[in-house]
Amino acid sequence: MNEEAVLELITRKPELKPAKAKLESMQPGRYCIHQSWGFGQIKEYDAASSKLIIDFEGKEGHRMDPGFCVVTMQVLPPEHLLARKETEPDLITEMIAKQQADLVVEVLKQYPNGATSATEVESILSQVIGDPVKFKKWWTATKKILAKDPRIAVPPRKTGMYVLRDEPVSIEDELLEEYNATQSAKRRVIIADKLLDAVTENPDIKEHLPAVLHGLATAVKESNQLTPAEKLKGAWIRNDLAKILEVDIAEFEPALADLVGDIEGLNEILDDLATNLHTRALELIKEAHPADWKEISFSLLKSSSGKLTTDCVNFLLLNGFDQDLLETFERWQTEQNLKEPVLLWIVKNRNSRKFGNLVRPMIKPRLLNAIFYAIDYEALQIVTSRRIPLADILSEDTELIPDLLAEADSETARDLANNLLLNQGFEELTKKSLLARFIKIFPAVQSLLETGAETRATGLIVSRESYDKAVAEYDDLVTKQIPENSKAIGVAREHGDLKENSEYKMAKQDQSLLLARRNKLEMDLQRAKITDFSEIGTETVGIGSIVNLLDETTNKEITYTILGAWDSDPEKEVISYKTPLGAALLGKSPRDEVELHIEGVDSLLKIISIQRFVDQVAK
Repeated sequence: MNEEAVLELITRKPELKPAKAKLESMQPGRYCIHQSWGFGQIKEYDAASSKLIIDFEGKEGHRMDPGFCVVTMQVLPPEHLLARKETEPDLITEMIAKQQADLVVEVLKQYPNGATSATEVESILSQVIGDPVKFKKWWTATKKILAKDPRIAVPPRKTGMYVLRDEPVSIEDELLEEYNATQSAKRRVIIADKLLDAVTENPDIKEHLPAVLHGLATAVKESNQLTPAEKLKGAWIRNDLAKILEVDIAEFEPALADLVGDIEGLNEILDDLATNLHTRALELIKEAHPADWKEISFSLLKSSSGKLTTDCVNFLLLNGFDQDLLETFERWQTEQNLKEPVLLWIVKNRNSRKFGNLVRPMIKPRLLNAIFYAIDYEALQIVTSRRIPLADILSEDTELIPDLLAEADSETARDLANNLLLNQGFEELTKKSLLARFIKIFPAVQSLLETGAETRATGLIVSRESYDKAVAEYDDLVTKQIPENSKAIGVAREHGDLKENSEYKMAKQDQSLLLARRNKLEMDLQRAKITDFSEIGTETVGIGSIVNLLDETTNKEITYTILGAWDSDPEKEVISYKTPLGAALLGKSPRDEVELHIEGVDSLLKIISIQRFVDQVAK
């Protein structure tokens, strides 16, 4: 728009007078960003219709009222990166590829005092890059470059500001400045870690390290902000700095061994540590617990997941426990104690050069049964749509089922296929897809698709204690009560006329009850899946939860412990998950309400809080 057109528009719409400079900037050839239409270029101003004609991507020649554009559109200065991307495409492409920090400097130059928010920087650069996937990868790499660029102050958080410095400042000086400025123990651990890395490249900062060491040692000793894992990491950095400064680490408290002295807390520490510190932690545990570090390491492996599983195995292998590992895996499998993450590690590493010899002997039909159990158990514990990694790999790895069935006979394969059809961790289409892999090896399994899963109830989640009681009862039935009953029947039969023989009739009635109980126990023990209730969380009610409830009908609070199928003890408010109340509570969260209608009585219960049964037992 020329000056004459702007004055004419302001004459008609006096309220636009404060926007005179912006209207004058709406010149043909200038680039712009509209809040609805995005990036575009002003082509001309049509005086006859008093409209700007703008080319937007996918909408060329769009006619817009300049007065409306004052509010909804930003006219870009020629030096803006989006404008330069059009006028200097080769230069901007070169900067994107090789001069990432210079590109950020150009962004910051466009703002007063050379500073703007991290969100704004990302917004502009994402538009310059274009492809969201490409930008995400590019920005991750670029932030590492910016952290070392002395011209730019990088914010520690995304809510902070990027600042273009008047004078370049080295990364080491910036870290020291930030360290001295913060009182946060967490930030001091993070910054001290970076300074520890920096001292190898810049020995000149060594003179500043005594003050850093003093502050860090104080934070590790006195701060209650740090988690056990953060405190351990801080203590390692403290000791590493002390070695550089030739300071005796014996004077520091707490000592490293003290930080891993509580065996019960080791799982939490290793879970929270960065993966590159796992092995260092395991070595420290070995040093701190010379008598029982092996048992501790196996215990950590049992409940491990992800990279920690690999690190635990590596650590035990390095210490010569190859055979112990295999025997332990097989024992856990027999005891139904192979957890889902460890099973996932086993199947993923069955063909690896490093671990293949360790796990390959386990790749048998029994392991597939353990996998189905773990998936079924996991599905029973979760009520969200969260995926089960072990189920995913069973579906995605087309060679896994054939590998596991390599030594199976047809009867075993049929039993396993039936377990698959009964499994709650797979969708029906996935079950049929997996079953097709069974059928390819054992065609007779095809009949399961035609008849459905064989008549068998779903699994029962039980505690070890209740399982052992059921086994003891079964043994007593088979070895004592039933044989004694058979003898009683034989003795009664010798008394003659069976029609009038009351002893015989009573013995036969007892026999029916005993055999029925034996058959029931046999079926239940086959279905039983033993748990220690350690997998449950506190976000939702599961098997192994202690639930504090408010009965809104009577306004009274009551606490129930929900355990396995055979664990009910009403006098102690322990109920089975199979009871109506237990089943109604599963999957619910704090503040959820549960309506119940049991034996003609209506109740409305509100969940106040959820705790883990295993945590209470441990106290």
